[in-house]
Amino acid sequence: MDLTTCLPADWRDARLLGRLMTPDGPSPVLARGGRLYDLSTHVATTAQAVALDDLDTAGVDMAPLDDLTLGSAWSSQPADLNLLSPLDLQCIKASGVTFAVSALERVIEERARGDADAANAVRQSILDRIGGDLKDLRPGSDAAEAVKAQLIAEGLWSQYLEVAIGPYAEIFTKAPVLASVGWGAEVGVRSDSAWNNPEPEVVVICDPSGRPVGASLGNDVNLRDIEGRSALLLGKAKDNNASAAIGPFIRLFDDGFGMGDVRAANVRLEVQGADGFVMTGESSMSLISRDPEDLVRQTLSAHQYPDGFALYLGTMFAPIDDRDAPGKGFTHKIGDRVRVSSEKLGVLENVVATCDQAPPWRFGVVELMRNLAGRGLLGVSA
Repeated sequence: MDLTTCLPADWRDARLLGRLMTPDGPSPVLARGGRLYDLSTHVATTAQAVALDDLDTAGVDMAPLDDLTLGSAWSSQPADLNLLSPLDLQCIKASGVTFAVSALERVIEERARGDADAANAVRQSILDRIGGDLKDLRPGSDAAEAVKAQLIAEGLWSQYLEVAIGPYAEIFTKAPVLASVGWGAEVGVRSDSAWNNPEPEVVVICDPSGRPVGASLGNDVNLRDIEGRSALLLGKAKDNNASAAIGPFIRLFDDGFGMGDVRAANVRLEVQGADGFVMTGESSMSLISRDPEDLVRQTLSAHQYPDGFALYLGTMFAPIDDRDAPGKGFTHKIGDRVRVSSEKLGVLENVVATCDQAPPWRFGVVELMRNLAGRGLLGVSA
């Protein structure tokens, strides 16, 4: 597959930071001016790279971007590059229930107790009563508190609504350092989950000071049945082998792309099943209930991130298309191809496997340090 097919529409003008798996080990790379540069002699990790201001002159020229091909889990064809997640030492955080639609779906999960069969009936019973009240509310405002009081009086209050319209955002750890997967990899759902879905999101990347410096696409793979049983099962529903996909690259902020583009981004989802099932959808970041910079600030309110962090911003897309039977809704099947795309961020594409069948995560921090030391890169710093 040609590399440019997964890049932003304006890839010739974009600055794209990523990671490749080479015969020697993982290496940070930068696409700029339509060419790809190996940064490993300048910086050893992308966590270092996002903290630097001089990347535009760094690196060893590899090739024009439109001459390169990509390898993937669904193809055995020889390829020039194997993309990794663009993250290495950054903490991987996520924010939840940041859109009114996703807030409603979380309430449905809770009320249905994780039972997909019951979800449609629950959805219909509460949609008219609270759906319209949530979408225009500013979280933490007096108006939000008034809606909260009304819903409590009607017996409809939920812990998910607390983080949807209350003062504090839901911020959680999505995956351990180095555990995310990139473009072309398998994404995992637990084999004991019968109701799950992709969550297409924009991911903001922050440097060690907490300053947003770029953005990428993410798939926050979600197990609706497990989280629906209890919010205390969030870790089991969210943090599993191969359940955090990010890529294809981090688009660095510059004069041509910034936080304004993140706020205005449209994110498209397409799922193609081996059974012929096709589902598409689109969400707009303009409908987010909490501003991305507020979510970054709330992430920083807990502690510091000396290697930086990535923050999934949440999704408004909760697939409810019936797949197998009326009222059953959507759930993944093994072999689903999932494409998350946005004009200025490119395309993140993965194929669904069970967590126990996806490649196990074995390359951790100790292995990375050992690899960099063996290549003489551990002391590399601009």
